[in-house]
Amino acid sequence: MNVKEEASLQKKLRPRHITFMAMGGVIGTGIFKGSSETIGLAGPGVIFTYIFAGILLLVVMGAIAEMATVYPNMNMKDFIRQAFDERLSFIVGWLYCFMWLSVCVIEVIAAGSFLQYWMPDVPLWILSLASAVFILLINTMSVGNLGEVEFWLAGIKIGMIIIFIVLGGLLLFGIIPSDPTPYLSNFTAHGGFFPNGWTAIISALLVVMFSYGGSELIGLTLTETENADKILPKVVKSFILRVVLFYTLPILVICGLIPWNQLSDQTSPFVQVLSSTGLQGAAHIMNFILITAVLSAANSGIYGATRMLHSLATNNEAPKALAKTSAKGVPINSLILCAVVLLGGSMLAYVAQDQVFGILLAVPGFVVLLVWISICLSQLKLRRSYPTQPTFRIWGYPYITGITTLCLMIIAVLFIFDANNRISIGACLIFLAFLIVWSIFKFRKSAH
Repeated sequence: MNVKEEASLQKKLRPRHITFMAMGGVIGTGIFKGSSETIGLAGPGVIFTYIFAGILLLVVMGAIAEMATVYPNMNMKDFIRQAFDERLSFIVGWLYCFMWLSVCVIEVIAAGSFLQYWMPDVPLWILSLASAVFILLINTMSVGNLGEVEFWLAGIKIGMIIIFIVLGGLLLFGIIPSDPTPYLSNFTAHGGFFPNGWTAIISALLVVMFSYGGSELIGLTLTETENADKILPKVVKSFILRVVLFYTLPILVICGLIPWNQLSDQTSPFVQVLSSTGLQGAAHIMNFILITAVLSAANSGIYGATRMLHSLATNNEAPKALAKTSAKGVPINSLILCAVVLLGGSMLAYVAQDQVFGILLAVPGFVVLLVWISICLSQLKLRRSYPTQPTFRIWGYPYITGITTLCLMIIAVLFIFDANNRISIGACLIFLAFLIVWSIFKFRKSAH
């Protein structure tokens, strides 16, 4: 590793920054809009899907925390390199960049479409480009200021979810009068708690994995956090609990107030619930929250892509120019490359919006699975040869990590054979094949 280049990143992220940057990547369209799809697939019982995926996420995040206590000043890609070789870390690193840039294109187009609610006469491509420029400008800040901006962006949508849970609970039990007061009847009155059977829980898992993707972003903040090896285990424990609660509790509220089979997939379930309360301006409030949510997710995405490109460059797995940082510690050339892709992707979506969305939507979920599998396999292999004893350990090694890896592999196979994701998975597999061939030639040349 080129230590000089790695050291040029500034260690200015605080625990609250790390937590909210990761939550910014996780809590986005997956909960505010995607929850209608998961509820439609599995009914109220879909909360078990979110809990199960949360358990898998806990093991993955625990693996990152454990390795961080043993290998300070390394990020998650470095763990994969340490466990296996430069070829696998090269493939995973570029896949991860591909994933985040795909997410960012989706999010800025979504932000543009939400802004059109207030500015219907402004073309979508102008609003999308404006959103992209806004996100790119934020990422030119020092990492401390970037973390602070993301803290507040993510804080707005988290605050909204908390208000929603409280308001929904008051409506659900008649503390705020409604006609009629549903209490718990909607959970079982429309085909039962599992109206489409247990298999529907598995079908919803494909969407949920997309929603939880981005949590592993914590593994990229390690090189910009002081005493990351001590801080990370505490952050991981609180982070997992918050993510699972912020997904399951709103879904319980939604299913309790509106029958699961009467939810519209055209509108956010949050908007539908707020509208049912008669709250004035509910649509405007929710539109503001949705814009904040997608911009926050895009902000986290650009951070993830630029730091992964920087890490690739410092290990000679990408052009060395991408390791260059500004006086503020920003990987400036990596940011320029991401800017070109983001702006170009926004314009491409303008030309063929529906087709681009169709191709990109399943990319994050599938790539996240491959990244999580790589992290678990790294922990399984490295545990036996740690140079020092970890201060944080995953319980039940190697069985817990092994079972988690097996579950993730099964979900990845389900992704591949899911007819709805055929184009997206095809694009992922083509890019993966390209990276494998590239790595073979690149590292054969390096060996010579």
